[in-house]
Amino acid sequence: MTSVSSTRPVAAEAIGTALLLAGVVGSGIMAERLSGGNVGVALLANAIATGGVLFALIVMFGPISGAHFNPVVTLALAGRGLSPRPTVLPFIVAQLIGAILGVWLAHLMFDLPILQASTKIRTGIGQWSAEATATFGLVLLILIGARRQLATLPAAVAVYIVGAYWFTASTSFANPVVTIARSLSDTFAGIAAADAPAFIAAQCVGAALAFVVGRFFDP
Repeated sequence: MTSVSSTRPVAAEAIGTALLLAGVVGSGIMAERLSGGNVGVALLANAIATGGVLFALIVMFGPISGAHFNPVVTLALAGRGLSPRPTVLPFIVAQLIGAILGVWLAHLMFDLPILQASTKIRTGIGQWSAEATATFGLVLLILIGARRQLATLPAAVAVYIVGAYWFTASTSFANPVVTIARSLSDTFAGIAAADAPAFIAAQCVGAALAFVVGRFFDP
């Protein structure tokens, strides 16, 4: 029988990822509505809100599950022995379910149709290289920070994501389940479903490179 203590980390990953996506998509909808058509202002608001939500969620769920909220982070940490390997599959399933529920929650809060399919095109070498770069930086930061048990890691991750919204052409999805979930939202934060597989492939490449480089920087 599965104990309550063993289900808590999985539940934390599901709830945390759901709230993260509600934050990403919900702030995107709000930013677009209030920015008066100024895409730069909308992106700035979306980035700041996402970083704030992410920091709070890492602080909240970090002691329970490690606050991965991202399959490539889960795989990288497990591969380095920084997270239990038996939790990999449950975590990834929980992250995917949570991400989709979070998008639907955002739609519900803003009186939009719950079920949507994004039509926002995000494709090309610039977008793909941006996703690989964003994911590389994120995973490397987490691997090095977790290995050294940095107290500032939650803030560092949140600030990195805010910055990556702006220095990458793709606005830094850097997360396969986030990419899948955002393909189900025809809003400011969306991505067309046809473009999602290439984003995910680029994210996996970036994460794999970070895993290799992270080994080099190990004490």
